[in-house]
Amino acid sequence: MANSGLQILGFALALIGLIGLIIGTILPQWKMSAYVGDNIITAVAMYQGLWMSCAFQSTGQMQCKVYDSILQLDSALQATRALMIVGIVVSVVGLGVSTMGMKCTNCGGDDKTRKSRIAMTGGIILLVGGLCAIVACSWFANGIIRAFYDPFTPVNTKYEFGAAIFIAWAGSFLVLLGGGMLSASCPRGKQGKMGKYPVPSSRPPSNTKEYV
Repeated sequence: MANSGLQILGFALALIGLIGLIIGTILPQWKMSAYVGDNIITAVAMYQGLWMSCAFQSTGQMQCKVYDSILQLDSALQATRALMIVGIVVSVVGLGVSTMGMKCTNCGGDDKTRKSRIAMTGGIILLVGGLCAIVACSWFANGIIRAFYDPFTPVNTKYEFGAAIFIAWAGSFLVLLGGGMLSASCPRGKQGKMGKYPVPSSRPPSNTKEYV
């Protein structure tokens, strides 16, 4: 029962993490304009994401523009896009495999050992998906930090972390945590269970009766 509860908790965390990855990938607030220096323009806030860039005005209006050409984007942004998509797809596959191996489902047959192995495989796949997303977020964040502290970067074009990158980070960590819990569904050998009980002797009883 404890193992089944661990599987349900891991699946729920991985599912919430996957939703966070999807939301973080779609949102344009991966980096936002940093208000540093003496000449600060606060009327317009600039946001840049993986798919579009937006300008948020102080009046509450937001104007977004989708990137016209993929080839014009820098390699870091393209790699972040690819890793986030791979992380989402792999996480979806991992959740599907884990569903077949969970004890609370009827998929995957009645063999408990086989279902535990399937759940463990799904957890490993989720670990790979979460790792891809973490690498993508960390790579993008490293580019923001390097550009921020670069003395040759103009003050008005410096950016800092946006809300979307934190959502994607949180989602990737939840996917990793859920995948780790599902990976703990490693099947136990039958010998450990049989060792708790005395093994019946296979030796035939000795014939000590006296015949008259």
